[in-house]
Amino acid sequence: MKNILILLVAVLLVLNIPLSAQEAKTGKKAPNFRLEDVNGKTVELKDLLGKGPVLISFWATWCKPCMEELGEYKEIYNNLKDKGFTMVAISTDNEKTVNKVKPYVVSKGIPGIVLLDTNSEVARKYYATSMPHTVILDKNGNVLYSHTGYKKGDEKIVQEIIEKNL
Repeated sequence: MKNILILLVAVLLVLNIPLSAQEAKTGKKAPNFRLEDVNGKTVELKDLLGKGPVLISFWATWCKPCMEELGEYKEIYNNLKDKGFTMVAISTDNEKTVNKVKPYVVSKGIPGIVLLDTNSEVARKYYATSMPHTVILDKNGNVLYSHTGYKKGDEKIVQEIIEKNL
């Protein structure tokens, strides 16, 4: 069994087939989507492109690392929003917890555009199977970066990518 696994990895490397979904989607065109924001207004991704990089943060109110990450993204957004940077926070809270999203956003001052993906349809398109999940798009909608999870310091990588693409 071990030999078969080694052989499979070797074949994938020789054929240059991506080993993960993350590798597969970096550099690709991001799927368009339409979602409602916390006020009921419909927002479409294609309308957010063209000015500069777009950060998409998939999160949920029950996810502690998401809260920490959004706090860091808030600072990045406030420093770079006037240079063409757009931040989209997509809540993956379901029908049972979605009523907590708007009060949380208001109380914490989460900036940018906050959208609701209660059935995780958009999250699945972006391979966001666990939270938090961050995707950065260039102004043309190509995926520059995709990352699942959060640990202190990740925001520095995100900021660097955003600044490089302003």
